[in-house]
Amino acid sequence: MLRDQLARPLRDLRISVTDRCNLRCTYCMPAEVFGPDYAFLPRTELLSFEEIERLARVFVDLGVRKLRITGGEPTLRRDLPDLIARLTRIPGVDDVALTTNGLLLPRLAADLKTAGLHRVTVSIDSVDPEVFGRMNGLGTHPQKVLDGIEAALNAGLGVKINTVVQRGVNEAGLRNLWLALREKGAVRFIEFMDVGNHNGWNLDSVVPSREVLARLSEDGSGAEFHPLDPNYVGEVAARHTDAAGHEIGLISSVSAPFCGDCTRARLSAVGVLYTCLFAGSGTDLREPMRAGADEAGLRRIIELTWSSRRDRYSEERGEATTAQRGKIEMSHIGG
Repeated sequence: MLRDQLARPLRDLRISVTDRCNLRCTYCMPAEVFGPDYAFLPRTELLSFEEIERLARVFVDLGVRKLRITGGEPTLRRDLPDLIARLTRIPGVDDVALTTNGLLLPRLAADLKTAGLHRVTVSIDSVDPEVFGRMNGLGTHPQKVLDGIEAALNAGLGVKINTVVQRGVNEAGLRNLWLALREKGAVRFIEFMDVGNHNGWNLDSVVPSREVLARLSEDGSGAEFHPLDPNYVGEVAARHTDAAGHEIGLISSVSAPFCGDCTRARLSAVGVLYTCLFAGSGTDLREPMRAGADEAGLRRIIELTWSSRRDRYSEERGEATTAQRGKIEMSHIGG
């Protein structure tokens, strides 16, 4: 089994298929940076579906069992169900999932399910139209995301819901969001992280997960929620349930880092392999692949990259680390 310098195996691969998005969320692609004149990647630089499938097969041969399609917003990539069908046919793949803002799911959910997609994770940070419109940067109404969630459920896809929590922005409405969405799927609350270089992160903006749990509770104590055992080693969300069986997840990258169990690699839309969400640089796989490298050659590059990995940014987060060189943008490698 391929392991890194901290004995962590390679089990999960997140594949970005585009750097474009149809929202401008302030913690990911703020509109003042990613405006009308922003130069997104040209189509020729993106990995083709054939190239993504080829690399995915090498990763699976090295131990990857879960594939997640990300962006930017992955549903903007033309013919996405075709890619899903390619990936679900790879022997050894146990799970293929998609992270999305949900806006295009009413049009795509049925085709994605037919192609073999197992589940979607949909991002929505508030059910309050004013708050959500401000957070997504374009004034988009939360009902458009809720319609996408319904489309996914109607298509038979598994659904999880992600909410990024920011102090002074959306924490006051967390219980309303929980009540509105708890019947739809597991709702996961994510501490605001310093991903990328433009989201204005500071520690004062982080709402610790223990406070989130208290805010979700009717009496403000959090006592109505009970912890659940992890589904698997390396699960990022600490899971809890209420008496009715509604599940929440708390992703505490800032207050309770989980680097020690991280089994995730990330492949950017242009074929650069990153071994951490907070990485400043990665390993180019597109260039050697387009130059004629065979599967054995690609395998050696990936093996060397992963076996040299020592990343544990969230455990080392502090003044010296935060001041490091620029980190890869979330829109290039997903969450």
